[in-house]
Amino acid sequence: MAAKSIKRNYFYNAIYNVLMLLTPLITAPYISRVFKADGVGTVSFVASVVQYFIIFSDFGTGSYGQREISYSRDDVDKRSAAFWETFSLRAFNSLIALTVYLSVVIFFVKSYRVIFLIYTINIINVAFDVSWFFGGLEEFGKIIFRNILVRVADIAFVFIFIRSQSELPLYVCGASLFSLLGSLVMWRDVHTYVSKPKLETLRPFRNIRTVLSLFLPTIAIQIYTVLDKSMLGWFTEGTFENGYYEQSMKLSKLTLALITSLVGVMVPRIGYLFEKNEHEQIRAYMYGSYSFVWFLSVALCFGIIGISDNFVPWFFGPGYDKVAGLLKISSFLIIIIGFGSTNGGQYFVPTKRQNLFTYSVMAGAVINFSMNIFLIRMYQSYGAMFASVVAEIAVTSTQFFLMRREISIVRVVKSGINYFIAGVIMLTVLVFMSRGLTPSAIHTFTMIFTGAAVYMSSLFVMRDKFFLEYSAKPVDFLKRKFQRSGSN
Repeated sequence: MAAKSIKRNYFYNAIYNVLMLLTPLITAPYISRVFKADGVGTVSFVASVVQYFIIFSDFGTGSYGQREISYSRDDVDKRSAAFWETFSLRAFNSLIALTVYLSVVIFFVKSYRVIFLIYTINIINVAFDVSWFFGGLEEFGKIIFRNILVRVADIAFVFIFIRSQSELPLYVCGASLFSLLGSLVMWRDVHTYVSKPKLETLRPFRNIRTVLSLFLPTIAIQIYTVLDKSMLGWFTEGTFENGYYEQSMKLSKLTLALITSLVGVMVPRIGYLFEKNEHEQIRAYMYGSYSFVWFLSVALCFGIIGISDNFVPWFFGPGYDKVAGLLKISSFLIIIIGFGSTNGGQYFVPTKRQNLFTYSVMAGAVINFSMNIFLIRMYQSYGAMFASVVAEIAVTSTQFFLMRREISIVRVVKSGINYFIAGVIMLTVLVFMSRGLTPSAIHTFTMIFTGAAVYMSSLFVMRDKFFLEYSAKPVDFLKRKFQRSGSN
C-alpha cells in the first residue's frame, strides 16, 4: 500500500480526536446548568469506575493491533490474519470484562445502579471499535467521515431530549449508544482491506506476551488519569469536586488532542520505517515532532492560563468558579503529556521497546497514587490536579533519560526556547486584557485571537525556523491557486 500524507492524516486524526472531545465540550455549558456540578460529578465518578473494565477489555490490543497492521500493511494475508486475531482477542476480553462488571453491579453496587448498568454499552463498544485497524493502515479519513454525522446527532440529542436533572440516565444512554454507533459504521469498509477469516489458522493468543507488555503501561497510565476521579469520589463528600475536576480536564484534553493526534498518525509510519531499518528517518521525524509539540503546546498552555478567568464564568455558569484555578494547573499537562505521548506512543511502542514505556509510566503511577492519598484529603480537586502534573513530569523525564543515547535532550530543549519567549509575551498581554474585560463570549474570543496574533508575530520576529517553514506553505499554496486562476 502506498504511504499516506502525514499532513493530511494529521488533519484527519486531529479532527477525529477533537470531534470525540468536542461533543461533550459543546454541550458542557448546557449540561453544567441542567445537571449542576453534582450531576456532572456523578457521571464523572461512575465513568471512572467503568473505565477500569474498559481497560481490561482492550488489554493493550488497540496499540498492538495498530502496530501489527502497520508492519503487515503491504501483505493482505498477514494483514487479514493480524486483524482477525486482534479482533477475536478484543471480543474475548470484552466478554469476560462484561461478565465480571455485571456481576459486580448487580450484587454489590447500590448507588447510581441504573447509570452503572447503562455503561455496559461502553464495554461492548470496545469489541466493535476498529479505529486501531484503520489507524494502522494510515486511513484516518475513513475514521473521521463516518463519525461526523454520529457526533452531530449526539449533540442534537442532548439539546432536544435533555431537559432536567432527572434525565441524567437518558443523557448517559444517548452518549453510550452514539459511541457504539460510531464504531459500528466503520465496519462497512473493513471487507475492502481484509479477506474472510480462516478459522483453522487463527491464533489470537499467540502473541499474548507482547499484548501484555503493551497492556501494562495502559494500566499505569489509567492509575493517574482515571484513579484521580475515583479517589476524589472516595475521599471527598459528594461529587461536586469531581464535577470541577471533570470540567477543567475536559478542556485540557480537548486542546491536548490537537497534539496527540500527530502521535496517532506517526505510530504506523514509524512502525513501517522500523521494519525497513530506516532509523535515521525515524530520528528526523522525532525531532520534527518535538518542534511541533513545542510550537502548539506552549501556545495552548499559556493561552488557557490567560483566558481562564474570563472564559469559565460565562461558559460553565454559576457555581464553577473553582474550574478557572484548576485550568491554570491542568494547562501544563498539555506540554508535559505532549512530549510524553511523543516519546512513549510514537517512539517506544512502534520500535518494540514498550518495556521502557512501562518503566516510565509505572514511576508516574506510583507518584500519583502516593500524592493523591495526602493531597486530595487536604486540597481536594486542587490536590488531585497538582498530583497529576507532578506524575506526568516524572513520566516524561524518565522517558527522556531512557532515550538519551538516541535522542539529544539538549537539542530538544533548545528547540523550545523561542516558543517559551513567545508564550510569555502572549500571556503578559492576555493578563492585562483580562483585567479590563468582563467575562463574556465576545471578550474571550477577542483574547484568543489577540493571543494567537501576538504569539505568531513574536515567532516571526524571532525568525523561528519551524514556524517560518510551515507558515509559508499555506501562503505558497494560495499563490499557486491565484496564479492558476489568473492564467485561465
